[in-house]
Amino acid sequence: CIPALSPATKQFLEEINKWTVQYNVSPLSWNVAVKFLMARKFDVLRAIELFHSYRETRRKEGIVKLKPHEEPLRSEILSGKFTILNVRDPTGASIALFTARLHHPHKSVQHVVLQALFYLLDRAVDRLFFRYSTCSRKPKLGLEESQVPLHLNPHVFSPQGAFPARLKKVLIVGAPIWFRVPYSIISLLLKDKVRERIQILKTSEVTQHLPRECLPENLGGYVKIDLATWNFQFLPQVNGHPDPFDEIILFSLPPALDWDSVHVPGPHAMTIQELVDYVNARQKQGIYEEYEDIRRENPVGTFHCSMSPGNLEKNRYGDVPCLDQTRVKLTKRSGHTQTDYINASFMDGYKQKNAYIGTQGPLENTYRDFWLMVWEQKVLVIVMTTRFEEGGRRKCGQYWPLEKDSRIRFGFLTVTNLGVENMNHYKKTTLEIHNTEERQKRQVTHFQFLSWPDYGVPSSAASLIDFLRVVRNQQSLAVSNMGARSKGQCPEPPIVVHCSAGIGRTGTFCSLDICLAQLEELGTLNVFQTVSRMRTQRAFSIQTPEQYYFCYKAILEFAEKEGMVSSGQNLLAVESQ
Repeated sequence: CIPALSPATKQFLEEINKWTVQYNVSPLSWNVAVKFLMARKFDVLRAIELFHSYRETRRKEGIVKLKPHEEPLRSEILSGKFTILNVRDPTGASIALFTARLHHPHKSVQHVVLQALFYLLDRAVDRLFFRYSTCSRKPKLGLEESQVPLHLNPHVFSPQGAFPARLKKVLIVGAPIWFRVPYSIISLLLKDKVRERIQILKTSEVTQHLPRECLPENLGGYVKIDLATWNFQFLPQVNGHPDPFDEIILFSLPPALDWDSVHVPGPHAMTIQELVDYVNARQKQGIYEEYEDIRRENPVGTFHCSMSPGNLEKNRYGDVPCLDQTRVKLTKRSGHTQTDYINASFMDGYKQKNAYIGTQGPLENTYRDFWLMVWEQKVLVIVMTTRFEEGGRRKCGQYWPLEKDSRIRFGFLTVTNLGVENMNHYKKTTLEIHNTEERQKRQVTHFQFLSWPDYGVPSSAASLIDFLRVVRNQQSLAVSNMGARSKGQCPEPPIVVHCSAGIGRTGTFCSLDICLAQLEELGTLNVFQTVSRMRTQRAFSIQTPEQYYFCYKAILEFAEKEGMVSSGQNLLAVESQ
């Protein structure tokens, strides 16, 4: 049974209700808190992230102040497209049915379809929660699709990663042959953990996955269903009570403070000796498996702007979209056709909000957008962790002038090279940005790290750690030269960090910076927590298990160099794996 107020529930409510109290709205109830906690196996941090993702998705999609007894929402609810069967599968999971042949895109308004889907899911989960809240079993929603609409849209996946229920499997039944091509494109937006649960079946194959006692008659089962009658029970009276969640969705979150970062010390932080023991116990394979646990998690948020047809050409890689919730927005200017989109995300640092902007290597058609972002965000330092080409493949465009005194113009911004310094492992270039509209100039330091091999990770972390210190020192120097800003009157501007996709080496660099900053201040850190939280802001950060393991290895190298552990003794087992 679920305790009346478990430590996890108490912590969840305390965190969420900080905002509800500040904005004088009703506090979150116990049953709502437990729904989100159950969906994330009572991991408080992940449950809070799910709550905000759910809230933000409903706000962005206009799923608020719904009037289910009024048209067109009433007809959509009663259309029978979506229903939950009154039987369960042998494991106890509920079976949700989306009958796609009843969906007619030319007759339906997409946001109304989403409103109906969220409304019915909410009501269904409320009913399931009422049944299960006093027992140890946790509700799961299976999803079964019968046939496929001719009009596919990525928005149909909006609930993915943003709804308080756990998805067990998705069976797409009776899909036409042509469906496989558009599905292969849409599936790129899905995490492996979700994609692995999706199967495309013939109608005759459904009984291999579910017994006939759990299937409707049209799929070869014995269950008689009346779709409209089932959904009608969820329609409130005309004068029904409003959704209490509406005011929570609509109230504005307070502006972020400098120190309002997701990267703060957590309850499971390790000392450096505990980290050594942990890595030696798990070994490389165990750390790789730990990374797989992170990789399988669904992205927290949506990718609508990245996947908008007008913005697709601005993405270097089609399978590396940018989260709507943390994306950097460019200022739209009169007389220009540009959108506010750039594939770049604000990322928190250790105890610092928006310490970095993680972004992809600029494309030729995004050079102007890149420099506009640098100017508008008052960036002082740019970190590049790739070469222009690696392994015969183009990784990044040449978006800045390479030779001293050369210049390139990007619209009303002119970038001039003031000088280049070539170091052992990196190149440092001082650039000047001249805004001809505002008649202002600003210096930016560009660092290019050159010691990352074409494939894999560096054999030693020493050069990257030294490079990290150089970057930190340059940022501190540049901020101090800004005068008032260094006295806390304005937030410190972010460091732009990019590789090619903006998630692999970029995520590795930022993870190391965060972990080492906490280690230097408190003597503790947690790599798993750092990477997990980072991926809520720059989705898919840390692309490979090798990069994830490299974070551990780099921290241990740093600790040995700084005398935090005995030289060689404790690291020998780690290095030999």
